[in-house]
Amino acid sequence: MTSLAIRRSKDLTVKVISTGFAVLALFLLAWILFTLVQKGLPALGLNVFTKVTLPPGHNGGLLNAIVGSLIQIGLAMVIGTPIGLLAGTFLAENGKNTKVGEVARFVNDILLSAPSILVGLFVYTFLVAPMGGFSGWAGAVALAILVIPVVVRTTEDMLNLVPVGLREAAYALGAPQWKVVMMITWRAARAGIVTGVLLAVARAAGETAPLLFTSLGNNSFSTDLSKPMASLPIAIYQFAGSPFDDWVSLAWAGALLITVGVLVLNVASRLFLARGN
Repeated sequence: MTSLAIRRSKDLTVKVISTGFAVLALFLLAWILFTLVQKGLPALGLNVFTKVTLPPGHNGGLLNAIVGSLIQIGLAMVIGTPIGLLAGTFLAENGKNTKVGEVARFVNDILLSAPSILVGLFVYTFLVAPMGGFSGWAGAVALAILVIPVVVRTTEDMLNLVPVGLREAAYALGAPQWKVVMMITWRAARAGIVTGVLLAVARAAGETAPLLFTSLGNNSFSTDLSKPMASLPIAIYQFAGSPFDDWVSLAWAGALLITVGVLVLNVASRLFLARGN
């Protein structure tokens, strides 16, 4: 066998293996989505969106959990997105080959890979315990800590992909650095930055462990951030193992809502960015 034939056989082998694993991954994803739709769609009804959690057999819903999740995720993004965006911008524009940049990047990598339950324990120790109780604020802070490293990493990576020539052209025209960053690099990397923010939303929307130590959950309707607050992940965690069929159905409905919400958010952002271009 010639060397060319050997190279072609190796290339074909790698392509077959890669294609096989790609098909397997798509199959598993499709299987998960099919199961989620199959079990969650029949459980969706008007009661899910209009009624709070009630005792088994009373046709309760997830209104309190939906509202609680929206409030806590929204606050987490308001807190974490600006911090992550500015920190990622610093690392990309001024943090290369500097001690501060190396330390910040190292800490961010630790936060990015740290188990979310550790974040919950941290917030519990320094916020929940001193304040004397669980609260929606604590849940939002815990989710914000999880949001920040995702936004930092994606922002830095996307800004590093912006051609240096764009920055140099702007500097040559006399533009200050803050204007170059806001008008040139951010705009050039906005699609990747928005994608990173959406990834952070997806992670925050599905986290359960940190909320168990911070906002705890609440079967009643409450928008008071100083008290325990319900959320969809906690409701899913509590109801999935329940012996009552209606609560198990609510767990599947909540899981479907989270998945559809993240999907709609991603599609809408892509359409918005496409129209903006």
